[in-house]
Formats: sequence, structure tokens, C-alpha cells
Amino acid sequence: MNGLYWFRHDLRLADNPALVALSKRCSKALMLYVIDPSWFKPTNHQSKHMGRFREEFLYQSLRALEKELKKSKQRLVVKVGNPLEIIPQLCKKHDIDLVAATDHPGVYERQQLAYLNRTLSCEVMVSESFNLFLKNQISFNKEDFPQTFTQFKKKISAQNLLPCIPIAKPDSLPTLIDERRDLWGGQEFVYDLTPYHGGEDSGLVQLNQFFWKTQGLKNYKATRNGFDGWQFSSRLSAWLANGTLSVRTVAAELDNYEYRHGRSDSTEAMYSELLWREYFQWMMHFFGSSMFAFDGIKKKRPLTSFYCQNYKAWEQGTTEYPIVNACMRQLNQTGYMSNRGRQIVASCLVNELGVDWRFGAAYFEQQLLDFDVATNYGNWQYLAGVGADPRGQRHFNLEKQAKDYDPDGSFVAKWATATPSESLLRF
Repeated sequence: MNGLYWFRHDLRLADNPALVALSKRCSKALMLYVIDPSWFKPTNHQSKHMGRFREEFLYQSLRALEKELKKSKQRLVVKVGNPLEIIPQLCKKHDIDLVAATDHPGVYERQQLAYLNRTLSCEVMVSESFNLFLKNQISFNKEDFPQTFTQFKKKISAQNLLPCIPIAKPDSLPTLIDERRDLWGGQEFVYDLTPYHGGEDSGLVQLNQFFWKTQGLKNYKATRNGFDGWQFSSRLSAWLANGTLSVRTVAAELDNYEYRHGRSDSTEAMYSELLWREYFQWMMHFFGSSMFAFDGIKKKRPLTSFYCQNYKAWEQGTTEYPIVNACMRQLNQTGYMSNRGRQIVASCLVNELGVDWRFGAAYFEQQLLDFDVATNYGNWQYLAGVGADPRGQRHFNLEKQAKDYDPDGSFVAKWATATPSESLLRF
């Protein structure tokens, strides 16, 4: 049997049920990743789907995946174009009997798989590994979806749900089906993302560093609201977003840590963050395109619009609010912003500047190294008052936030003179 494995947000070999299943059923297989040029084109909200930092991290992750596949005498075939055109062509050319992929809650991602399932003559097999829990474990649906994170957390606890246990990588991979690669070999990385580096091994190294080598997890409860530095938070979000690291692997390691050191406020806070991620994934699964709508999942229209001058000042970090400027300049220079910073700048854009939240969400989508569609748009709806916030809207006191989380002004001072780097995209 000939197979085609379509890598998307699962750029790893470990804890990849779809890849394991394909490897057991197929004697030959093509390992595919498709780069869609539409990712690099402007959207209706001024920004591109993917900016330079995440693009660089993606290329690093693909190179790392290629290296791992070579150990099993396989290779990664990277194609450029529309996957819904490329995959049918490859299936016909190589007499593919089985296409396998990992499920993802994104609207775009689910539409793609639905189309292939309808149009391909071969079998399309989809497995779940992007979330902590499986669909058949979740007891609620769209109609009774928990309106707040607290309700979600209580439901999970009441059901006594435990995260799925991660599985090992395939014992072996099918013999490769050779195919020309459109974009591979010889790419030079323009941006230094250090200490970030894409790839499964790098994600596991960071997991090990934060949990075991440093005091990161031990002190997480006290440090997680920091603005800058490497060890104040886990920094695992970038690897989780493109699937070079499985969220189930993180949960299993957290369980192992608690077994050895006991449960603490910090480990509970860490698990709570994993559940926040999970909450937004299921929100995206059930509400789909409403996650991108101006009135959100609550169908509540905010009193905001688009003011170009205000938006540009926010984007460039030239507002009248120093803490907001520092956060935005950090984002523009590094592709990263702390969770606390993201809440502050989102509140400012919506409340102080009166700008439609979707422009901020789209800019984050372009700039963030760790962009995840469900988490990003779920959080922006939360801050804009059209999502899962029980208060209706989050309006931060910017001066108080600066005093509480940057009391000596060192973070603001560090980024006071930083200017955004010019964007460079390959498409």
C-alpha cells in the first residue's frame, strides 16, 4: 500500500498517532509539507498570516524534521502552492492508497481535510494529537459549551478527565516514495532567533531545561507575569504552536515532575495554562468562523472601529503609553511578547485607542513566533469583551500595570529606543 503523510501542525515523529498508523499500514510513503504562498500575502486587516519570525522558526523546524526522517531513510518533500491542488496531483502520480494527517481545530485546516475527504478516491485517515483530550472524551457541545474558563475547568475536573498519554515514535517508517522538492536545500536563515530554535529536539531540550535543569517550573507561579528574560515562563508555546512538541508530552512531564516533587502552586499554575490553551482549542472547534467575527462568539458588537493613526502608533510602539510601546517594540524586534504584555497592549488598542480588536489579532498573527490561531483569537475576543470573559470586557489600568510589573522601569527603559526591524519574507 502506498501512503502520503501530510505534515501540518505536527512537525514531529513522537506522539504522532496518524504517522504511526500510516507506518503500520503502508509499505511505501511520501512525507509531505506544503508551504502556501497565501500565508505571506496581506489580509483584510493590514497584516500577513505569517511574518518573518515564525517563517524562520518554521524553516528551522522543517530542517529538523528532515534530519529525523533521514535517520529512518525517509525524506521530507516540501512543495509550494495550494495543498488542495498539490495533494490530488501527488495521489494520482504515485497511486496513493492512503492519505494521513493530524486533526486541527482551525477553520482553514478543517475545511482542507473535509475537501480532501470528499474529492480524493483514496482513503483519508485523520488522527487527534493536537489537544490534551480526544473528542469522545469531551461531554459538551456548542450549545452547552462552558461560557467561562472556570466553568470549563470545573467540567474537566468533574469528569475526572486526564490528558492522553503521549505515544512513542514509529518503530520504522515506510520506504520513501521519491518526489521532487520545490523549496529545499541551501536556504540561509536570515534571522537569529536564539535562544529559540525550531525542531522537536530543541523543544524537548527547552522542556527539560525549564522543568529540571533550572528553577523555572519551581518558581513559575511567582515569575510568570514577567516581561523579559528567558526563564520567567516556560517559553514552550512556539514549539506547541507548530507541533514540534506535543502538548501531551508537556502534560506527561508535568505529571512526572509532580510525582517526584509533589504538587505546588507553580505546577497547578502550569497545568492551568495548558488548560487555557485547551479551552481555546475547543472553542475554535465548536464556534469556527465566529472566532474571527467582529461581534465574537457572544454576538456582541464592540463600540470600536478602525482609526489608522491610532493603529499605526500602536503597531509601531509610538503611543503615549510607555509600557505599551515597550511591549510592542519587543514584539517587533523579537517576535515575542509575554502573556502579561499581550493583555496590556490588547486592552490599550481596544479601550484607549478604540480600534477594532481584529486588527490587533491579525498583527499578532503576523508577528508572533508562537502564533496559535485558537489561542490568539480566543484571547483577543476575551480582552475585547466578545468572547469568554465573564466581566464582559477587560480594561487594564496601564499606569498600574507598569507599576506592578515593571516597578523599576527597567523593561520600559530597555525598549525605549528600539525601532521595528524591516520585514523580510521569501514570498
